[in-house]
Amino acid sequence: MSHTIALVDDDRNILTSISMALENEGFKVQTYIDAENALVGISRNPPDLAVIDIKMPRMDGEELFRRLRKKITIPIIFLTSKDEEVDELLGLKLGADDFIKKSGGFSTKILIERIRVQLRRRSSSNDEAKNFIKHGKLKLDPSQLECEWNGSPLPEKLTTTEFLIVKELAKRPGIIKERAQLMDIAYRDNTDIEDRTIDSHVKRIRKKFKKVDQNFSAIETRYGSGYRWNVS
Repeated sequence: MSHTIALVDDDRNILTSISMALENEGFKVQTYIDAENALVGISRNPPDLAVIDIKMPRMDGEELFRRLRKKITIPIIFLTSKDEEVDELLGLKLGADDFIKKSGGFSTKILIERIRVQLRRRSSSNDEAKNFIKHGKLKLDPSQLECEWNGSPLPEKLTTTEFLIVKELAKRPGIIKERAQLMDIAYRDNTDIEDRTIDSHVKRIRKKFKKVDQNFSAIETRYGSGYRWNVS
């Protein structure tokens, strides 16, 4: 089955080069030169994954990301500006699944491999047995990547990466999971990940749960170690 990838970038040269590379690898491609058209097109015809440039005129990648997340849940990879760490941090803060720097060494081959990593992870999650994971107020449906807290679905759905982190913590409440362990679960095929990546995802997860429960404290930080699902 051929996967569909949406590309959003105001640089036509980048759109052309990446779309040609993806098509040569058997992917179907949707291209958008601006975020406004991308929001309409992706919402109406959701792809399997989207690659979005952060820096765009009028509506930027950050705003497009926020609006898309309210409508659909697909893996999203950010393209960040050359040597700008702030873009990288922004992508992690928002909850993007991955990011690629548009530096002088930008490689479509690396991007394609990152895309395949995200698609494999999503496919693996969808192929799991349809057994609910329940603990206290938490209910997870791995087959649909759905999460409920105290009987209510989260207003903002968890990304695939966030869902995998919550699932790993909730499977064994009270057991500390080191950051390295969570990185192995969430980024199985990507070793170029730092500790702050997991910290950013956990911060984002907490915010999403607090939208339905301001007193949410189930994810406990164990300083110097990692995180655990609070059994209290």
